[in-house]
Amino acid sequence: MDKTAPHPLFKLATELGPLIIFFIANAKSNLFVATGAFMVAVLAAMVASYVVTRHVPMMAIVTAVVVFVFGALTLILHDETFIKMKPTIVYTLFAAILGGGLLFGRSFIAIMFDQMFNLTPHGWRILTMRWALWFFAMAVLNEIIWRTQSTDFWVAFKVFGMVPLTMLFAVTQMPLVKRYRLKPASLEASEAEAGDVTKG
Repeated sequence: MDKTAPHPLFKLATELGPLIIFFIANAKSNLFVATGAFMVAVLAAMVASYVVTRHVPMMAIVTAVVVFVFGALTLILHDETFIKMKPTIVYTLFAAILGGGLLFGRSFIAIMFDQMFNLTPHGWRILTMRWALWFFAMAVLNEIIWRTQSTDFWVAFKVFGMVPLTMLFAVTQMPLVKRYRLKPASLEASEAEAGDVTKG
């Protein structure tokens, strides 16, 4: 089934909406109520994404699975540790996927970010390695924050720190994308070669 490109504002809403709900619920009640609300919001965002675009990004699916598993453990065991470790698990998983892909001569950036652009093999290698290192750094940062700061500080940083920092990092990668971008002869060529780091 063909997927429809989402409006940037819709994409932003489905990504930030659950986090904003998480932050508000924690401020109004506690982390356990916020965790339940976050799980419902993530599910709603995925349904909305599929209804509007007939497609759910791979990164959103992976994140949702981890949210549901660790959110359920948080609620069932009444232990904040699990939901606080969720970003660490997600970021580490993304770093492992990207790093592992490079070992097999592939970059999974386009698949993970649900975007299609065609770069030179050298460009793919650099971009993939940068994102892998970024995700690993964010995993370490999350561990430091939740283990040394209050729950409220961690929730606020998760929403207003991690997201802006990741967006800023993405923006700083645009010069690299432009520098190594190729213009494929056709869309099929772009899709066939996207992420190939074995050539050149």
